[in-house]
Amino acid sequence: MPRRIASVLTAAPGAARLGRLLDRRLSRAGVPEAAPIELTRRHIYMLPSRSGLVFALALLVMLIASINYDLGLGYGLVFVLFGTGTASTLHAYRNISGLRLRPGRCDPVFAGDTACLRIVVDNPRAARRPALRIMLRDAQAGFGLGAGETLSVELACATSRRGRLWAGRTVLETRWPLGLVRAWSVFVPDLSCVVHPAPEKNAPPLPGTSAAEGSGAPSAGTGDDDFAGLRPHQRADSPRHVAWKVFARGGPLMTKQFAGQQGRELALDWASLPSRLDVEQRLSRLSAWLLEAARSGRPYSLTLPATRVARGSGRDHLYRCLDALAHHGEADET
Repeated sequence: MPRRIASVLTAAPGAARLGRLLDRRLSRAGVPEAAPIELTRRHIYMLPSRSGLVFALALLVMLIASINYDLGLGYGLVFVLFGTGTASTLHAYRNISGLRLRPGRCDPVFAGDTACLRIVVDNPRAARRPALRIMLRDAQAGFGLGAGETLSVELACATSRRGRLWAGRTVLETRWPLGLVRAWSVFVPDLSCVVHPAPEKNAPPLPGTSAAEGSGAPSAGTGDDDFAGLRPHQRADSPRHVAWKVFARGGPLMTKQFAGQQGRELALDWASLPSRLDVEQRLSRLSAWLLEAARSGRPYSLTLPATRVARGSGRDHLYRCLDALAHHGEADET
């Protein structure tokens, strides 16, 4: 239950204390629940909203005035409004009852970037579900569902450190149709996002290369005359390696690659970094080197104190190495 419950119950003595007790009772963090998570009557809570409390107070004043002055029309108006409020309670409950939720795909990000956590919401009933809202960490998103519709709801969460970012306690709520009653459910989806270490800015060149090689430009040396293929041109590439004939024929700007460059393996080793760097600075530099090595197309390996990723290349290999950096030290901390 969100912390705002204390402000909802401010009309009664000791309401703030009661709100804190309910908050701790209903929002206890638990283990992630197996998907799909179906919202049944055991998982749904309901309380009057701030508008609902004002509405109830207005009805009470109208009822007292009708009794005092014996107003028949006043009685009728109070009972009609009371019935409308009661009906809105039923509609709010039915608006979230029966919804099914499951975690969606979450792409990895670098620390400091915004992670996009996705929750898939399924409406199995032949009735629309308007004015729904999901709240997760500091993010929230409003949406509506049509009859039988399935929707992937995206929530943007800020990241500050590497590791695995868990969704944790998530709240789905509605105040439909009149805003007098708040119906909500608290659940813990099995949803997380891998946060890679942020690459070091202005990192030094890759180990064993010059500044030009570190930016992806081929270097002269053994095997430099053995043409191996073309790759997209980068701003730091040397003009003498540009495939001008391809560009003259109307093709894109490409850079020549040579077997001498591709054959050299990069060994990115934790132990080779300067001792003045702390753990996070080392991970940040290795992250920058991994991205640079992937752009150059050269095979590379990664060695950490407790992990080693064998030589490889390509997108999957890059993410495998970045994941190793993101989870470095987790076993020791546990």
